[in-house]
Amino acid sequence: MEKTFVRKVDTLELVKAYTEGSFFKDVLKVQAEILKGLRKSLEDKGFLEMLPIMISPITDPLNHPVFDADIDYYGQKFSVTKSMILHKQIATLVHDKVYIVSPNLRLETEDCYKSGRHLIEFVQVDMEMAGASREDVMDIMEDAIIFTLKSIKEKFPDIIEKYHKGIVIPEKPFKKYRVLEVKEKFGEGYEKILSELSEEPFWLIDIPIMDREFYDRQDKEHPEVLLDFDLIFPEGFGEGISGGEREDNYEQILMRMDKKGTSREAYSEYLKLAKEGLIKKTAGCGIGVERFTRWVLGLEHVEKSRLFAKAPGKHSI
Repeated sequence: MEKTFVRKVDTLELVKAYTEGSFFKDVLKVQAEILKGLRKSLEDKGFLEMLPIMISPITDPLNHPVFDADIDYYGQKFSVTKSMILHKQIATLVHDKVYIVSPNLRLETEDCYKSGRHLIEFVQVDMEMAGASREDVMDIMEDAIIFTLKSIKEKFPDIIEKYHKGIVIPEKPFKKYRVLEVKEKFGEGYEKILSELSEEPFWLIDIPIMDREFYDRQDKEHPEVLLDFDLIFPEGFGEGISGGEREDNYEQILMRMDKKGTSREAYSEYLKLAKEGLIKKTAGCGIGVERFTRWVLGLEHVEKSRLFAKAPGKHSI
């Protein structure tokens, strides 16, 4: 992948943009309330917050190309965290319900900028629970979104009126669409089309097996799909949550790795745990804080949703 850059951000212009006017102050207020709301909603359901992992020998292999961000430390290779999916699975051995306010680094290619929802440095509230189904997780996250939206609208009605007065507090249960069905109906752009047609968040479920990684559980009754989901924000704002049930069977994990072309050696420590039966049946997800902020405030691009944003293909402070 050739490295080119869209433009270089002028630091003085950036600081002036932060300090002149009320826009970024409004962003910070809403974002702080989002974090507060998600934390309270999860903790009220018995989740414990754990500290994030910044570097590790293992991280999410992802399902699309990014530039590597690796560190050599005394001969050991560490990867900068792309997501804490593998660590939070293991963490459920300590407590059945965990969550993390997790910084992630994904060095996306510059073409991702056009989506309006990609940053190379972002934060997600990542949760995982032992013995759960995807429906359990979806139910919890519906509650979290509704609770947080109500809190923001009650606390900052003037800000919502100013930026996104038409935002709707959704009702449970959110609509669900099977990916293969909507793909057949709308074609490859199904997600964008459905998002633009919707006024409330909805779920995409049953993700095709090759669209995700080895750690997600295959549906035994429908082996062409995984027991996964994405939450899609309405009005064209796109994906905000990704998650599903996790695979705990050692042989099945190996089969999925081989099918995806994932190196067994790179994940040898994780595989040792799986072989010993120390990977539990879990389910979980991550919700992007900046993407949630973008939707709530109706922002054109996610780079407006945080201070010191780093967007694909751009130099930044």
